Amino acid sequence: MSVINTIGSSFLLYNTVVALYLVAGILYFLFLISHKKEMGQMASTVTFSGWVVNTAALVGRGLADHHAPWSNLYETLFLFSWASILGYMIMEMKYKVRVAGAFVMTLVLFAVGAAKLLPYRYQMVEPLNPALNSYWLKIHVFTMFMSYAAFGISASLAVIYLLKKRSESRGTTGWILKEFPNTDSLDDMTYKAVMVGFPLLTLGVIFGAMWAYEAWGGYWSWDPKETWSLITWFVYAAYLHARMTRGLRGAPSAWFSIGGFVSVVFLYWGVSFIIPGLHAYAA
Repeated sequence: MSVINTIGSSFLLYNTVVALYLVAGILYFLFLISHKKEMGQMASTVTFSGWVVNTAALVGRGLADHHAPWSNLYETLFLFSWASILGYMIMEMKYKVRVAGAFVMTLVLFAVGAAKLLPYRYQMVEPLNPALNSYWLKIHVFTMFMSYAAFGISASLAVIYLLKKRSESRGTTGWILKEFPNTDSLDDMTYKAVMVGFPLLTLGVIFGAMWAYEAWGGYWSWDPKETWSLITWFVYAAYLHARMTRGLRGAPSAWFSIGGFVSVVFLYWGVSFIIPGLHAYAA
């Protein structure tokens, strides 16, 4: 009965997370439109409250699962939201870019909304496959999703950059866009977010290879997810190489960041459902 209660509590917490993030998203958009400082402060407070509940939901789910609470699609979507909000809050405090909250929160709402729309069987707590019952589950998946969150924030900043740049090229900043940081700052923050995500992605791929060796006896099997993780790694490696050696800046840098995140989304969602493999959910 205690396990059932724990599972029920985790679902209640996850529903609360969705509600708080939705309210925070609305408040960020109202702040974006009104430029009222109090509205922005409320948005940040609700966001932090949602993140705290998100943390409690992950812990509660872990108690119900008796393993790391990111073993299936439902759980990892909330892990992504948790990591994204953590990264955003750090960025907001360091760079004072509260106007970016509307964009990051939109991404988070897509994630938690997708989680709640999943068929019920995907949301349930299930025993782990023997190959997944490893301490590498905690390390590999967590590291990968921290990198996904950093790349998502980078892509959100890249979208803001493109909107700001387009507005400036037309000779106007508009009522909404005038509060955004200047394009140089946005370009720099987009790059820095990738600089956070790329080492995490590298470690995640390495940890995954080590887990594969422990579970299946080989470091690399060219499973579709492994292959696409390598493709994604090369995309961001190319981005950083172009940035450091070719002076990649501005709109090309922004589009590169957005394209990289599209690769991340396909790695996480597309490969899992479209291409059969060891990591697929569809089968």
